[in-house]
Amino acid sequence: MLFAAVLIGSHIPLLRLLYFWDEAGYYVPAARDLLAGSLIPHSTPSNAHPPLVLTWIALSWKIFGFSPIVTRSAMLLLAAFSLLGFFRLARTVSNATVAATATLVTAAYPVFFVQSSLAQVDLPAAGLIFWGLESYLRRKLWAMVVWFSLAALAKETAILIPLALLFWQGLSLILNKPQWFCHSEPASAGEEPVVRRDAAKASTSQFLSLPAPLLPLALWYAYHYARTGFVFGNPEFFRYNVQGTLHPLRIFLAALLRTWQAVGYMNLYVLTIACVLAMWHSPKEDSIGKKQRIDPAIQLTFLAVAVLYGGALSAIGGAVLARYMLPVVPLVILVCVSTIWRRLRPWKAVIAVVVLAFIAALFVNPPYGFAPEDNLAYRDYIRLHQQAETLLLARYPKARVLTAWPASGELTQPSLGYVPRPMPLAQIVQIEDFTAEHLLAAAADARSDAGADSSSEGSPEVRSRFDVALVFSTKYQPPPNMFDRWHLWQEWKARYFGFHRDLTPEAAASVLGGKLVHADHRRGQWVGIIEIQKIEDAELGSLKSPL
Repeated sequence: MLFAAVLIGSHIPLLRLLYFWDEAGYYVPAARDLLAGSLIPHSTPSNAHPPLVLTWIALSWKIFGFSPIVTRSAMLLLAAFSLLGFFRLARTVSNATVAATATLVTAAYPVFFVQSSLAQVDLPAAGLIFWGLESYLRRKLWAMVVWFSLAALAKETAILIPLALLFWQGLSLILNKPQWFCHSEPASAGEEPVVRRDAAKASTSQFLSLPAPLLPLALWYAYHYARTGFVFGNPEFFRYNVQGTLHPLRIFLAALLRTWQAVGYMNLYVLTIACVLAMWHSPKEDSIGKKQRIDPAIQLTFLAVAVLYGGALSAIGGAVLARYMLPVVPLVILVCVSTIWRRLRPWKAVIAVVVLAFIAALFVNPPYGFAPEDNLAYRDYIRLHQQAETLLLARYPKARVLTAWPASGELTQPSLGYVPRPMPLAQIVQIEDFTAEHLLAAAADARSDAGADSSSEGSPEVRSRFDVALVFSTKYQPPPNMFDRWHLWQEWKARYFGFHRDLTPEAAASVLGGKLVHADHRRGQWVGIIEIQKIEDAELGSLKSPL
């Protein structure tokens, strides 16, 4: 209850925000389909994500009604449960002081904080993984199987954690290294955990239990295949996340990005650098003697999980998003907090600096490219789009609109909250993004269509495929930096990670031959509305509604 109260209280200004990006594009429509009785989404192409978290969201809507505040409150309850699982894990391997401090730092980490209220599956899956790891370390086999099974049913990639433990345990048996394992219990007196070396050798029952979570996941995929004819989601989803990622250079570059996300992203480097510097100091003593570290065997287990999980996500997964690393980053935070507590006398001051750095990263965008869902930039996106799309629908209700996803979905689905009534799909002309290439192609198509529709030169019947363009930043563009001059890196980003540069509203209006009637910018993101200039201005005037 304490975790829930703190999380909900800290998110009060964000509870009414509309749905953002993947929320609007997949998770909310899929949960609405589930609420209507279908486990397989039909209003959006199925990505084959297991339905556990979506079921929780749909149940919340069933009881309390469909609204963003219900959705975000429901997700915050899952985030609180995740934090509780992490605290129990930390308490199992360290003392109460380290566990409480690591939990606080994790809750303040920008990616965790923002994902706490978003209707996505990565954070709940990470929380269930923490509960599973705690049961694993305490040798509670049935609980371990249940938690890891639930994690896999929250998000399929969670199955990598028990498989990583299986690999690590098997490797220890092959190499005859039983000291790599230990059985840990929180101390009854609230001091140091009890590590039992007599249970160091992994049991056969534990080893054989680790693959068990594969069964419920396999049953889900079998059901999905029976209903759709596809195992791992629609073909485009599978191509983007698996077939299109298996290039050696791409895997290597993704591994570097995953490492950065695990140790440095969004001011995480403040903590890891402090941890490295702390290693130069000897352990300090407290009232009961020398401060104890997290057992090396447990640290090795965490390292094995991080390397194998991060390595797997370097080979699969089209977008290298930081939220995918949420099962790993809190483990890094835990080890770093324990080291700082153990070796630095002013450890409280150091942790305070780390927390302040995390809070700063929530509000201040980093000098490198990042996903707006990793700090409060997602709030800027929502407000920009809400204002622009309300204006667009009011002024041009019958116009054909050139835009890109996810704005195309925001305009046609009132359930997302951006518009009070849907714009017909026939009025939407969708392109990939707002790069010069795609805008030039759209302008060329419009001119060719206009020419084909002309009955005579200068006829008032001349029309293009679209009347208005809603343009926006589909990628956050950081301030100029030294990497901009590294052309090879720019080429790699474009080839393997979908990097591109959207034209500004002013440049887009010039390319499309239109008039920029609305533009707004917020912290590296922007949106614009462009009227397309017609041969007969009266035609566009007929598309406007009086304000």
